[in-house]
Amino acid sequence: MTQSIRVVIAEDDVQIAEIQKRFLERIDGVELVGIAHTLEDAEDLVDVFKPELLLLDNHFPKGTGLELLRKLRANNSETDVILITAAKEVDTLREALRSGVFHYILKPLVFERLQDAIHQYAAHLEKLHAMEDLVQTDVDTLLPQRAVANTAAPQEITNSNQRPPKGIDGITLDKIRTVFSDSEESLNAEEVGTMIGASRTTARRYLEYMVSTQELEAQVNYGSVGRPERRYISA
Repeated sequence: MTQSIRVVIAEDDVQIAEIQKRFLERIDGVELVGIAHTLEDAEDLVDVFKPELLLLDNHFPKGTGLELLRKLRANNSETDVILITAAKEVDTLREALRSGVFHYILKPLVFERLQDAIHQYAAHLEKLHAMEDLVQTDVDTLLPQRAVANTAAPQEITNSNQRPPKGIDGITLDKIRTVFSDSEESLNAEEVGTMIGASRTTARRYLEYMVSTQELEAQVNYGSVGRPERRYISA
């Protein structure tokens, strides 16, 4: 992680909150800015610090975490939420998803599960920061319901004789494959577009498609000045 993710913990059990605090201290790139043991305090901390992420329990003596989540969304809060709860009811999960949680973790919380969720969130933020002109593959990699499809389907697409989707031309794909077969260096969309005689936007659409089929890997490079740059290299 190249930029600290500011986090608030909202957990009514003091001991569990302390465990979460110690877990976060072991994860690089995370800054804990506050711990709340009531929903009111959690709302205040989010309002004051405007953290990127809230680790939110669901059951509180006065109300639920989902009630706070709905209130945050109604107030257009930009804080994302990982719900950490003992609630195993499917209806609770459905409501959490409808309310826009980034992740849903069942208690008891283990370090590896939290670490993985934080790393996923960091990667999610990096993708958002690196985006310029939005293409469908950008959306596909960000929406959680695509996670299973993106891990199961790409190899089948790459190795089969299926035609590429609409808007992806086989001849242009072959040109880009040739570019990367002749280069071991990472390239950005503008560089690839120049090499194949296409615009940066067109090149990026093909590059993101090739990322979705696992022919290429996307890397986010942070320069000293300006926005992050998305570069591509053979997988």
